[in-house]
Amino acid sequence: MWKILFKRFLKNKLAITGAAIIMFLLIIAVFAPLIAPYDLARQEISHRLEAPSARHLLGTDELGRDVFSRIIFGTRISLMVGFVATGISLLIGVTLGLVSGFFGNRTDAIIMRIVDIFLCIPTFFLILMVIAFLKPSIWNVMIVIGLTSWPGLTRMIRGECLSIKEREYIQAAKVLGMSNLRIMFVHLLPNVIVPVIVSATLGIGGAILTESALSFLGLGVQPPSPSWGNILTSGKDYINIAWWLSVYPGLAILITVLAYNLLGESLRDVFDPRMNE
Repeated sequence: MWKILFKRFLKNKLAITGAAIIMFLLIIAVFAPLIAPYDLARQEISHRLEAPSARHLLGTDELGRDVFSRIIFGTRISLMVGFVATGISLLIGVTLGLVSGFFGNRTDAIIMRIVDIFLCIPTFFLILMVIAFLKPSIWNVMIVIGLTSWPGLTRMIRGECLSIKEREYIQAAKVLGMSNLRIMFVHLLPNVIVPVIVSATLGIGGAILTESALSFLGLGVQPPSPSWGNILTSGKDYINIAWWLSVYPGLAILITVLAYNLLGESLRDVFDPRMNE
């Protein structure tokens, strides 16, 4: 089955494009110290707000720091936020979805009412409210994004489990006396892994976008640590004389989020047999 899916993946040009961009970004994040031409904190006041040139490929900021180097190091932070926040969301969402769908009845009702409450509150404003009471830091941002982005995944996993748990092999596992924990994570989870993969891919892009917005507002990653969002923050004060401070980090956010969305939507098509008939 995985060989068939891999062949479908290779035939999907959008999936290949998204995966190629993501691999390129991962390489940049891993080898950032080798790729960046300058130290991310190096200040040259005499070269402040210098336009893109051979010396500084993407120009300099208001403190004379190389924008290209800071965007390169910002890739690390953005990808780390995306992976950690999505990992927390998956851990909570998949676990609650499996428990809700498998046990049903009162357990299902309680979990679904909690999900309904979270879905009624705009996620970004909920994140803003929580971050406002915490000290702004990259770890708080990752944790808060992860703790507020699981309800949709929980509802999706729960719906999958409700249909799968009635199948013969699940009933056979119950008759054989297998524990509920084993049935959920050994027999149910592998059969809902496809929507989990798709949701995780799309979730990483969403987490990166949320972190950039929080950093732009000054509630995310704090200077001097470079983040695409806080580079944009300094750019808005000099938009008329230093356009590169807004354009280049904005393009980095756009390309990264677009790559994850392309890959996520393409994986949905690859895993759906109706799209490959």
